[in-house]
Amino acid sequence: MTSFELIGADGKRIKGDRIDGAVRQMLFITGFLSKRWGNKSKSLAQWCQEKGWGFCCYDVRGFGDSEGQFTDYTFSDWIADARVVLDSIKTGPPVTIVGNSLGGWIGWLVAQEFEIVDELILIAPAFNMMGERAKTISRERLHDWHTAGWMLWDEDPVHREWPLSWKWVEESEQYWTKTLEVVRHVKTTILHGQDDQVIAPDGSRRFANELVRRHPGFPLDLRLIPGDHRLSGPDHLDLFRRLVTKQE
Repeated sequence: MTSFELIGADGKRIKGDRIDGAVRQMLFITGFLSKRWGNKSKSLAQWCQEKGWGFCCYDVRGFGDSEGQFTDYTFSDWIADARVVLDSIKTGPPVTIVGNSLGGWIGWLVAQEFEIVDELILIAPAFNMMGERAKTISRERLHDWHTAGWMLWDEDPVHREWPLSWKWVEESEQYWTKTLEVVRHVKTTILHGQDDQVIAPDGSRRFANELVRRHPGFPLDLRLIPGDHRLSGPDHLDLFRRLVTKQE
């Protein structure tokens, strides 16, 4: 395992870890307010080592070990961070991006730009996450968010220290309108728990239906599985691992 530091557009360091490997490399992109090392990334890193594949994960600027203040960054900055990391590994073997929650949508977006990405596995992808969030709150709170410019995601203690600017909503909506405009035919698997209470599986259904409608023949496999979105149990991890069989 090798730690790395990359420089973001504002000069702040993006910090991550990498395992060198042959044949294929996996890039794990975390979900919203998730650090790079969790149950999924640890399991995947170990699995890649066993197979002799490369593995890479990182923290976005403003969170985890990377530099910067959280409130200085928005969705477009996190997309830019993914681009910087992908650019640093693009001379290696083909890349499978595994994106979790908001990282799933980021993975989809950057995969359209990098030819080296030839496979996507999206775990409960949070398409238009902030735009959808804005639809679920009261008019009063929505007005306050727009007027003040800042709002907490919710009152959960985990989220209280991470206020979001209204720009997150604006950028989310802007990127969502472009998500299916120009599409590379990258093999894509979506895994989404049927009982997911955090990221509703209807979002993945709508995305899949619209993608196939606009781009018939797109190599998409939507798998709605029992349980929630966390894929932390042994059966779910086994399912996930069996999906990534290309380029053994």
